[in-house]
Amino acid sequence: MVMKKFDVIALGELLIDMTDNGSSSQGNTLFEANPGGAPCNVLAMLTKLRHSTGFIGKVGDDLFGRKLREVLRELGIDTSNLCMDPECRTTLAFVETKADGDRDFSFYRNPGADMQLKKSEIQEEMLAQAEIFHFGTLSMTHEGVREATRYAAAYAKAQGALISFDPNIREPLWDSMDTAREQVEYGMGICDILKISDNEIAWFTGETDYDRAVAKIREKYPVSLILLSMGKSGSRAYYKDICVDKSAFVQNGTIETTGAGDTFMGCMLHGVLEKGLENLNQEDLEEMLEFANAAASIITTRKGALRVMPGEAEIRRFISDFQSQAGADIKTEDNLY
Repeated sequence: MVMKKFDVIALGELLIDMTDNGSSSQGNTLFEANPGGAPCNVLAMLTKLRHSTGFIGKVGDDLFGRKLREVLRELGIDTSNLCMDPECRTTLAFVETKADGDRDFSFYRNPGADMQLKKSEIQEEMLAQAEIFHFGTLSMTHEGVREATRYAAAYAKAQGALISFDPNIREPLWDSMDTAREQVEYGMGICDILKISDNEIAWFTGETDYDRAVAKIREKYPVSLILLSMGKSGSRAYYKDICVDKSAFVQNGTIETTGAGDTFMGCMLHGVLEKGLENLNQEDLEEMLEFANAAASIITTRKGALRVMPGEAEIRRFISDFQSQAGADIKTEDNLY
């Protein structure tokens, strides 16, 4: 077996999450500039778990873009295919956190530098060195970057990489939800590992019964592992004839849910890298889901995600504490991603 340089390479958006951080003495909202973007959040979790990672994308050659490049290098994420755009600004996402921890996004991205990535800027030699290639749909909202994304995914697959896909639909960024559906269909058609939320799978399949929704996807798309986050019902994994449910860990100290789903996905890819995708069993999937749910819960107690991912020891300790406390201080009633 040929060893590859990168465990996971991700392509997509790298941006600044401007998150509410209280009020000034004059009563004005204060925003904290947190490094973000779903694909890099996934990579940050994987890097924390000692995997080799690389990012493909574009930021502006501006204050925020340079800071983002510094953060990725600080974390150990390879930036050799991070392009700097001298003309287009780095995308900003203003995040409103609601009382229940859910979020509403306002994107300043018309255009943003992440939308300007071109097929010609993709480094094929980097893709050829990936065990897993991960992407979502925010890099497929517009024609040029969509071409680059599809090219990278197809090339990585042809080089033997497993393909991981998280739709991560942000409706305000699409001119048409029919176009969004077309891009999700592409992702499902090429991926080996799919992570999808309850509202996304209901929108895509028209089914509110998740078993039937997954069956519809499987009828058309050859996805090996489907990971479903289901709000208050927890998370679920579908693999061959196995279906595994795990409740989420909910803490009283929850601040926001930004990055929780990405943290979950990073941990699940960690499990695939450790165990493989060919012969998973129920015990494997239960262990992977529990670990990923715990990490996601931890990240909801922190602002941002990319720079504050938990390590393996912290995640294991959290699980042990939860089990010993038997729900005294931490509940498993709701899912936070």
